[in-house]
Amino acid sequence: MKVLFDIGHPAHVHFFRYIIRDLEKNGHDIKICVREREGIVKELLETYGFKYEELEENTPGLVNKMFTMFKNDRKLLKISKQFNPDLFVSVASPYAAQVGWLTGKPSIAFTNTDTASLIFALTVPFTDSIITPKKFTRDLGKKQIRINGFKELAYLHPSRFEPDSTVLNLLGVSTDEKYVILRFSSFDSSHDIGISGFTLEDKRELVKSLEPYARVFISSEVVLPADLEQYALKIPPHIILDVLHYASLLIGDSGTITSEAAILGTPTIVFHPLASKLNYLVELERDYQLMYIISEPSDVIRKAIELMQSPDIKCEWQRKQGTFLDDKIDITAFMTWFIENYPESKEIMINNPNYQERFH
Repeated sequence: MKVLFDIGHPAHVHFFRYIIRDLEKNGHDIKICVREREGIVKELLETYGFKYEELEENTPGLVNKMFTMFKNDRKLLKISKQFNPDLFVSVASPYAAQVGWLTGKPSIAFTNTDTASLIFALTVPFTDSIITPKKFTRDLGKKQIRINGFKELAYLHPSRFEPDSTVLNLLGVSTDEKYVILRFSSFDSSHDIGISGFTLEDKRELVKSLEPYARVFISSEVVLPADLEQYALKIPPHIILDVLHYASLLIGDSGTITSEAAILGTPTIVFHPLASKLNYLVELERDYQLMYIISEPSDVIRKAIELMQSPDIKCEWQRKQGTFLDDKIDITAFMTWFIENYPESKEIMINNPNYQERFH
C-alpha cells in the first residue's frame, strides 16, 4: 500500500512518527509532505530520519491562508500524481482531503479540536473518515469514528515513550531542583483567529511570581522582549517531551503542549479562551484531574503557587496518570491497524465500535 501523510505542525510529526515506522516495517510505501510551522517541523523529521517533500509554509491571517491553500492543493496534487497513493492521512488537513477527493483516493483525518469550524468546512466534505476522541463534542456525521484515546498517546504511550534524564544536564538543573515551563502560543492557526493568550504584562507577572519557588523557563512561539529572553528555553526541539516529563509545573495558553504535559504526569495549568470547549482538555480536567483550566491570569498565579507549595505533587499526578493510561487505547497500534486494513477497518469500526478495545 502507498500512503501519503500531510504534516503541518510539530505535534503531527510526533503523532505520526511511530505509525509511519510501523507501516514502513510492514512493507508499505510512505510519502511525507510538509507545511513548515515554527521553523521546527522539518528539523524534527530530519532528526528522526524521515525524508519529505515541502509544500508552502503555514501563514498567519485568514486571507493569507486561503491563498496558501490553492498553492498547497496544486503542489500536493502534482506530488500525488507522481506518487499515486492509495490513501491520504493527516490531522484534519484540508489539502490532503481535497486532493484525495480530486484524485478519487480516500483520506483519513484525525482531529481533536472541537472549535476548528473552518477546518471542518474545508475538510469533512472531501474526506472519507474522520477519527475523533470518544468525547468529541461535535457530530461530524457518518464519516466520524470515535475512539477511546488521545492524539498524544500515539507518542506518549509507555510502550513508546521513555524519558531521558540527561535533559536535566542541558537545562542546568539538578535532579532535586524544581523547574517550571511557561508556554506562550502565537495564536496564528485558523482556529485561533480572533483570540489571544497571556499579555506581555501577564507573562512578566508569571515569571516574577514563580521565581521564588522554582527555576523558570519560557517556550514561546513569539519573540520575547529582552527582559524575558534570559528565561528562553533553548533546547533541540525533539527533547521537549523529556523536559515536560521532569518539570514540576507547566503553564500554557495552547492546547497541545498542555495536554502533553498532563498526560506525562506533570501538573498543568491551561489559560486559553476556548479551553473549556475543547473536549480533550475538559476530559483531562474533569475526569482525571490532571490539569486546571483557568480563565483569569491572577487565578493562574494563585493556583501555580499553591501547586508549587504542595509536597509530593508529582507523585500525586503520576498516580492520576496511571488511571488515565489504564482507561485509554494505544493510538499508534489502532491507527496502524486502521490504515493497513482500510477500508475494511472502517466498516468494522462502524459495525462494532468496541473492536478498538483490543488495542489496550
